Amino acid sequence: MTIQLYNTLTRKKEEFIPLEAGKVKMYVCGPTVYNYIHIGNARPAIVFDTVRRYFEFRGFDVQYVSNFTDVDDKLIKAANQLGEDVPTIANRFIQAYFEDVSALGCKQADVHPRVTENMDIIIDFIATLIDKGFAYESEGDVYYRTRKFNGYGKLSHQSIDELKVGARIDVGEKKQDALDFALWKAAKEGEIAWESPWGLGRPGWHIECSAMAKKYLGETIDIHAGGQDLAFPHHENEIAQSEALTGKQFARYWMHNGYINIDNEKMSKSLGNFVLVHDIIKKHDPEVIRFFMLSVHYRNPINYSDELLENTKAALERLKTSYQNLKHRKEASTNLTDNNQGWLDKIHGLEAEFVREMDDDFNTANGISTLFELSKLANHYLIEKNTATEVIDAFTNLFEKLFAVLGLSLGAQELLDEEIEALIQERIQARKDRNFQRSDEIRDQLKEMNIILEDTPQGTRWKRG
Repeated sequence: MTIQLYNTLTRKKEEFIPLEAGKVKMYVCGPTVYNYIHIGNARPAIVFDTVRRYFEFRGFDVQYVSNFTDVDDKLIKAANQLGEDVPTIANRFIQAYFEDVSALGCKQADVHPRVTENMDIIIDFIATLIDKGFAYESEGDVYYRTRKFNGYGKLSHQSIDELKVGARIDVGEKKQDALDFALWKAAKEGEIAWESPWGLGRPGWHIECSAMAKKYLGETIDIHAGGQDLAFPHHENEIAQSEALTGKQFARYWMHNGYINIDNEKMSKSLGNFVLVHDIIKKHDPEVIRFFMLSVHYRNPINYSDELLENTKAALERLKTSYQNLKHRKEASTNLTDNNQGWLDKIHGLEAEFVREMDDDFNTANGISTLFELSKLANHYLIEKNTATEVIDAFTNLFEKLFAVLGLSLGAQELLDEEIEALIQERIQARKDRNFQRSDEIRDQLKEMNIILEDTPQGTRWKRG
C-alpha cells in the first residue's frame, strides 16, 4: 500500500514518493507571534502533527520544520501599544504557543526557526535574487519582479493577467509594478531594524519561509503545508522566490487545510467570534478539541461550536470506556477459549482498514470511524462469558496504537494519585462488606474531587467529571 495525498499544485491526489527513500522533509508555516493563537491556527498545528505521526507510524523518518514569524508589522504595532519591545512580545507568545499546542497534543517540530535568528541567510537570499535580476532595490526597499518568473500563479492556478486586475500600488510603496511584492522593507523611525546592503530594515513576510526551508531542509523539499489562506499569495510567492534562486522545484507536494467557521459564520474580529485557544482550553478538554478537529477531513471546512464540542466529548468517552472495560476484563481472562483466531483476524482487519483510510489523503474522519468499529467489536466481545488474554491484548494494543497516531491518550488509571486510588479500593471493599453508607460517602467525596465512579459488569470504572 502507498500513501496518496492531495497536491494543491496539481489539484489531484498523487502517490507520495519521497525525494529520499524512507525520509520526509516537511515544512509547515507557523504563526506570527504577536498574540495567543486562535482556533484557526490550531487546525494546521493539529492536522500536520497528525500527518507527521502517520508518516512515522508507516516507518518514515520525518524532518519537521515549523517557523515563527517574530518580527513584522503586527508585532511592531503590538509592541507600540503595550510599550514593550518586539523581542519581549515575541518571546512571550512563543512560550504561550508551545503551551497551547502541547495541550492540544502536538509534538514540537525538529526545528522551530525564528526570522530574527536567520537574518544573515535572508539577506543573502535577497542579494542573490537581485544579482539574478529577479529583484530590485528602490529607496531602501527591495521588491521581487513577479512578471520575470514564468511560473507565477501555478499554485493558485491564476494567470498574471487575472492577478493584474486586483493589483495596486499602495501609498508609500516604491515598486515598479503593482504585482511586485516586498522582500525587504526600509525601517521607519523607531522601528526594530537590521543592517543590510540596502540600509536599515527588516524582511518582508514571504522571504523568511523560503530562506529557512532552504537552510534546514534543502533546495527541494517533499511537503510544504499550511492553512488554505496561505496558498495565495504567501505560498505562491515562496515558490517564485525559491525557484528563481535555485532553478529547482521548491516543494513537490503542497498541502492545505480548510477553514474554520464559528457557529456557521466565518471567524473574524469584526464579528466578535474570534476564539483564542488560550481561552477555550480553559473551558473544554484540549484532547476533545483535537479529536473534534480530526473528525472532519483536513481539506474540508469545519464548523466549531460549544455544542459540537460537547457531542465530541461524549463520543471520545465512548471509545475510552471500551478500552477501560477491556483493561478491567483482562484480569479475569484466560487463553483457553477456542475461537481466538476469529477475533484476532477481525482486529487485524480493522487495523488494515485504518491504514487504508489514512493512506487515502490522511482521512482521519474515516480513520476515527474505524476506531468506533473497533469499539463496537470490543463491546461485543466482552459479552462473551469466557474471554482470552490474547484477544484482550490485541484489542488494547490496537486502541493504543491508533490513538497514538491521532495524538490522543487513553487516560490510563495509573494517573490517579494515591489518595484517590485508596478511596476507590476502600469503596470496593465497603460494597463487598455491604456497608453501603460508607460506599455512598466515598462516592460523594470522590465526586467533589471531580472523579465520577461507574459500577459496571467489568468492575468499578472512574472518569474525570
